[in-house]
Amino acid sequence: MTRTKKTAYHLALAAAVSLLAIGSAQAADCKIGVSMKTLDAPYFAAQEVSAKKHAEEIGCEVITTDAQNDLSKQIADVEDMVAQGIGALIINPRDSKGMVPAVNAATAAGVKVFVIDSTLDPAANFVTLVQSSNTQNGQLVGQWLASQSKGKDLKIALISGDKGNEVGQERRLGVLAGLLEGQLVNEGRARFEVVGQGWGAWGHEGGLKAMEDLLVANPDINVVLGENDSMVLGAKKALEQANRLDGVTLVAAADGQKEALEMIKQGSYAVTGLNDPAIVAATAVDMAKKALEGTLPSDTPKITYTTPMAITKDNVDTYLKADAVF
Repeated sequence: MTRTKKTAYHLALAAAVSLLAIGSAQAADCKIGVSMKTLDAPYFAAQEVSAKKHAEEIGCEVITTDAQNDLSKQIADVEDMVAQGIGALIINPRDSKGMVPAVNAATAAGVKVFVIDSTLDPAANFVTLVQSSNTQNGQLVGQWLASQSKGKDLKIALISGDKGNEVGQERRLGVLAGLLEGQLVNEGRARFEVVGQGWGAWGHEGGLKAMEDLLVANPDINVVLGENDSMVLGAKKALEQANRLDGVTLVAAADGQKEALEMIKQGSYAVTGLNDPAIVAATAVDMAKKALEGTLPSDTPKITYTTPMAITKDNVDTYLKADAVF
């Protein structure tokens, strides 16, 4: 190798080492822990995948944990990540009250804590909760349903997640408020009745069973309103098995699950609210990095909402992604 080539080689090597050192320093300055309450559901798995991917894209080191729906394990996960020197924590809490001491301890240790999706008790000391607005999404879904059903009396089967769940309550009340307001604006009166409420435990099988029970007592159902897509997809299966799907409008307050969006595109499912786990997680990652850099505004609100949207056949192509985890 000639002296000129050796010099060029050493310069290139030095530049590469310098870039690696810069990248390592950036990762050390931005070390994010992601604590998920569970990965045993596509929605939460998609949050974890998005958070990890986006954090790595912007030059952060990432540690992720799965609490497996165990409060004690999630507390231990958080304590372990703090001990490993994370600068920021993104957490989807298993229990809104049970996680308060662990979150407060992390904050006291200098960690910037960001909550995603699930509510954490306001007594906890965290920067902000990032989630979609169940109320705003629900209202948009309800208003859309009102505009599409002018002059029609609606017999609604309501499929809820589980009793006492605040998210489920926000979602159903949001849709019903939007529907009521939409019908008052359009027709000057309300034209709907909730003929029955079933409990689907947020899943496909639960939605199917709830729908079977509701059909027995209420044969004149013409709208199914579920608090998430998974339960409505289960209800759709029950309607198909009972040969009762014709003339029934399928409505979800939220999620934007890929299977539901595909059916919306085909015209066999009416509307759902936008609750994209990838957007929620990536938003929290961006805010965490800004907090570590000292550029996050000091007046950041305690709750940060993503943009609400009712997803219908008119705009589904914007949100349907073939490679989406959820």
